[in-house]
Amino acid sequence: IHDVGFRLARTYPLSPAVTGPTVDKQASAPAPPKMSRAQLALAAPIKRLMTPKQKELGGPIVNSVDMVLVPIPPGEFIMGIPETEEGHRANETQHLVKITKPFYLSAHEVTQAQYESVMQVRPWKDESYVTEGPGYPATYVNWHDAVEFCQKLSEAEKGVEYRLPTEAEWEYACRAGTTTAYSFGDDVSRLGDYAWWRGNRNGGTHPVGGLKPNDWGLFDMHGNIREWCQDWYGKYETAQVQVDPTGPESGSRRVLRGGAFAGQAESVRAADRHSVGPYGRGRNYGFRLARTYPLSP
Repeated sequence: IHDVGFRLARTYPLSPAVTGPTVDKQASAPAPPKMSRAQLALAAPIKRLMTPKQKELGGPIVNSVDMVLVPIPPGEFIMGIPETEEGHRANETQHLVKITKPFYLSAHEVTQAQYESVMQVRPWKDESYVTEGPGYPATYVNWHDAVEFCQKLSEAEKGVEYRLPTEAEWEYACRAGTTTAYSFGDDVSRLGDYAWWRGNRNGGTHPVGGLKPNDWGLFDMHGNIREWCQDWYGKYETAQVQVDPTGPESGSRRVLRGGAFAGQAESVRAADRHSVGPYGRGRNYGFRLARTYPLSP
């Protein structure tokens, strides 16, 4: 037989590897998880808020406790603020930070309903400045409680990793590409459109998601409650570019970000830092979740 030959096929590299200190190429979006109609309804309004760069990573996901998480793209930003900004504090020195991997971040603070469904306790019960309700943020939560919540939810869902965001991830997500005092600009007169703070609080905490989000579809990044981060508190390392920083190796206090309902305008700025011992509980201590984005090997 003289008319038989062949040609070659070669596997196409669908998902480029992520290597080194920067993302070499844009990570491919993972297959979207199957969601119920109710979950799709929760995700739809958040998806409409996402930028094209976020959508390249896929749509928002809704987990087993009806928490909506949005993909946050990698990038770099100036963390901290210039000394000339009103409200500047000595612990907010500006420095360049690179976030090299995408991650998910919950669009809202963890609610009382979500917290109780995982932990089976209500630490805010009968405490001051608390309105009980499923859509209100979980408060009187210490850092260890927040970490345990992440661990239990990770175990329940199997194959995913929930955690607290690093302080750098938190500020990067809060800013959503901006360089101003707040994610919406510098005009304090607009703060009440985005944040529950001393100027409009009318009591204690408010239901999550009641005000405008930032440009990445994240609500209440300014005000309402302070949010635990993964890091120990310490001075910024500013001598060189920081790549995916995770804070000091040890310390006595953990970082909280975002300000709270009783705070002045300067305490709910994107760069504002707060810290307390990891066993501390308070009327305005809560958290939101990060979730590891499934990069292809």
